[in-house]
Amino acid sequence: MDFLELANKRYSVRSYKSKPIAQKTLHRILEAVRLAPSGSNRQPWRFVVVRDADLRQQLMRACAGQRFIAEAPIVIAGVGLMPERVMSCDVPGDPVDVAIALEHLALAAAAEGLGTCWIGDFAQNQVRRVLEVPEAAKVIGLMTLGYPASSPRPKTRKALEEIVVYERWP
Repeated sequence: MDFLELANKRYSVRSYKSKPIAQKTLHRILEAVRLAPSGSNRQPWRFVVVRDADLRQQLMRACAGQRFIAEAPIVIAGVGLMPERVMSCDVPGDPVDVAIALEHLALAAAAEGLGTCWIGDFAQNQVRRVLEVPEAAKVIGLMTLGYPASSPRPKTRKALEEIVVYERWP
């Protein structure tokens, strides 16, 4: 499958089968995360892989009660270790670096026939407490991982002409 096919195949999965994910498959996906680029190659992150059903239930409650979070066999939290770092372009570094790595996760999962969903609707302090993330770090995002129990809906995206300009802002 070429890259555009893979990008088109990936979608936000909100219904999962109870089928477990083989450790070998999970390891390949996590290897894609490890290979993700980061500013100055700092790799300022940790990824908490949550398989425990009770912890996933607690995460579901910390994520506005979104039930599919507890249904997914795995939830992965991307944690930034340098929350005060701001890049020279005046943009916080951790959210950028962790988001790149999480997207590597999403695409690697799609290549393995698995589904993911980015979770941004969560209570930082509750997730931090559930996962025992230290105060010096910040949870940037969560991602569910598992075999989809539903089919994707057709993607609707804006035309390139609506989102791309050349040389300068019009």
